[in-house]
Amino acid sequence: MMKLSFYPGCSLEGMAKDYAMSIEAVFKDLGIDLIEIEDWSCCGATAAHSLSMMMSVALPARNLAAAEKLGLDIVAPCAMCFNRLRFSQQMIKRQLFDIPWQVAGEIQVHDMTRFLAEPSMIQLIKERTRKPLNGLKVVCYYGCQMVRPPKITGFADYENPQTLDRIAAVIGAEVIDWSYKSTCCGASIGIARKEIGESLTRRILQKAQQTGAEAIVVSCPLCQSNLDIIQKNASRMFTPVFYFTELLRLAFEEDGSQKWFRKHITDPVGLLREKGLLN
Repeated sequence: MMKLSFYPGCSLEGMAKDYAMSIEAVFKDLGIDLIEIEDWSCCGATAAHSLSMMMSVALPARNLAAAEKLGLDIVAPCAMCFNRLRFSQQMIKRQLFDIPWQVAGEIQVHDMTRFLAEPSMIQLIKERTRKPLNGLKVVCYYGCQMVRPPKITGFADYENPQTLDRIAAVIGAEVIDWSYKSTCCGASIGIARKEIGESLTRRILQKAQQTGAEAIVVSCPLCQSNLDIIQKNASRMFTPVFYFTELLRLAFEEDGSQKWFRKHITDPVGLLREKGLLN
């Protein structure tokens, strides 16, 4: 059985528990053992690097050191966590900061979508699919932290990423191309400047709806939350926002009944039943 160290990050303990549950189910289905990093701690996310460059390196480094003790590559489901872990590892390898933990920087830090979009994993997903999501029209939304900056992430496709597109397509969804897939949703700016955050998020939602998409596929907890919450008081049509692992699990499981859908603000159950994907 393949083994990976798993850094869940803070959001999977709170607002993204539905993401956490679907990740656990999907990796179990794929025969991959996720070993949660012992005594992991916050990576600093958006706050640390705005206050202290040293802390933005040191906080993720503690988790890198713990993963290195396991001797396993890391997979991170949160785009920001992935970004901060990669950043910290690169700064340490360049010897730019003196941190209190021993980090060699040799293990691989994987973005979860890119790991599952590798050809071997796509084939495994295809073989595991029992209930293709035929007829479901989606757009894939990556946000900005998963793919940028390319010098940190190492990704050349930051303007037009394809990992979520490939995963959604292999389980039968109709993936619609669009030009807003890596546009910033505002992240946590909505806390300090609500009007700016809502303006950015509403624009992305409107552009997604204009493509004819019936749902949005994401991997970032903050992107999911922003796009979901903005629809809370909407008077027009709703567009469910799915974590990609929720759709994977839906395609894997024959009865398709998933308890985590109840945690969504924009209820996806009606759409899925209309498409014959839920009983």
